[in-house]
Amino acid sequence: MALNVVFLRMAVLTVAVVSGAVFSDSEADVSVHHGLVDHSHLKRHAHDGAEGMRTSHSITLSKQMYRSRERSQQRLAAKTAARVVHKTAYYGKLDVGTPRQPFTVVFDTGSGNLMLPSTLCQSRACSMHKRFDRKASATAEDYEADGSPTRRGAARDQITVTFGTGEISGVFIQDDVCVGNLCTNMRFVGATDETDNPFSSFKFDGVLGLAMPQMSQGPEFSLMDKLISTDALEQSLFSVFLSDSDMESSEITFGNVKKEHMASEMFWQPVSRQTGYWQVQVEDITINNKVQQLCTDCQVAVDTGTSQLAGPTHVINELSNRLNVKQDCSNFHDLPNLGFVVGGNIMNLKPQDYVDKGSDGCEVSLMPLDVPPPNGPLFIFGDPFLRKYYTAYDRSGNRVGFSVASHADMGEQEASALLLSLNGAGVVDRGGASASVEPTSFLARAAH
Repeated sequence: MALNVVFLRMAVLTVAVVSGAVFSDSEADVSVHHGLVDHSHLKRHAHDGAEGMRTSHSITLSKQMYRSRERSQQRLAAKTAARVVHKTAYYGKLDVGTPRQPFTVVFDTGSGNLMLPSTLCQSRACSMHKRFDRKASATAEDYEADGSPTRRGAARDQITVTFGTGEISGVFIQDDVCVGNLCTNMRFVGATDETDNPFSSFKFDGVLGLAMPQMSQGPEFSLMDKLISTDALEQSLFSVFLSDSDMESSEITFGNVKKEHMASEMFWQPVSRQTGYWQVQVEDITINNKVQQLCTDCQVAVDTGTSQLAGPTHVINELSNRLNVKQDCSNFHDLPNLGFVVGGNIMNLKPQDYVDKGSDGCEVSLMPLDVPPPNGPLFIFGDPFLRKYYTAYDRSGNRVGFSVASHADMGEQEASALLLSLNGAGVVDRGGASASVEPTSFLARAAH
């Protein structure tokens, strides 16, 4: 998840594994012994939901809206030390253990592990949420950081993950995890401690990481790779649709891409860096479909666990100058579209997508994030982008798909103005400071 967003992750992620932490109570001893004896049953149970057939399953996502105060990025920040930022979090249900214990999690493409509060955690943040009862699951097993089963009576290895100002510590557990009728047996982190800030403010219990394998603790921790390895999925991908109103539901679909969520063709881009993020190359930035030559070789990570947009500080500062968003919001309705060129296509955002408009005024809402080459300069596309574009994440092809999201209140003209191709009529002159573009909409190309 992300810095000052949902899980405060855009700061450098810190992971530490401590051997021999103080979790060697009788509960763990008994559970380990039972798990080793019942191992064959555990493996059978993990496939019961799929019944040996490839399938897909959609999970409806709930939305939490909240506000936080953050330092302003404006040059007038000396007069206004903090501003209210409006944020969202989308989360859905999964089940763990035998019998199943239900949890709500953020399905997060920006992290790699399933992390849930456990009954070993007594902190306020944990006690406010559903906690995994390790002792109540007949199929749970305890593991150490090196992948070996926990020895009876031995102290447990403990992992600590820092998300910006927040921190989670936990131990490694293996059990059945089910997303609807899709079940597999995998490892996850059972939290033994969570800091009050920010975790006590969230309605959801934990996080299911859906990043590339490099981001997970190991192959046994990746839900997608486990489902793919057992041929449980109709297609080796998942897709995410985020609603922009109360008239429709958000959902994540494992194993399929849904045509009803697409208002345009879907185009695909290969993952450009082996960082663990679903990361693709950004060729440039446009303002009202004019290339700006601001970021001709940038990267963007598509992050479903982030409620904002972020990018390199120098690019955001220059963008703020060119967009000229008035702090008093007096020119809000005259602001241009802000576009990102990916794979020769312009993906546009409207002013309401990139401007934070509140009682204390208007401000470009992109957060500063400085990632050096070769992995950067890096943008993060969070919820504002994901409400505009339906996205798919293909593990077999290691690529990301983009389509204009089909919303209940969206007209064809609005959809055709969002996603444009630079390969249509007109020539883009990349030699000047900016160039006029006569792009072709995806809807128009689909009609030919």
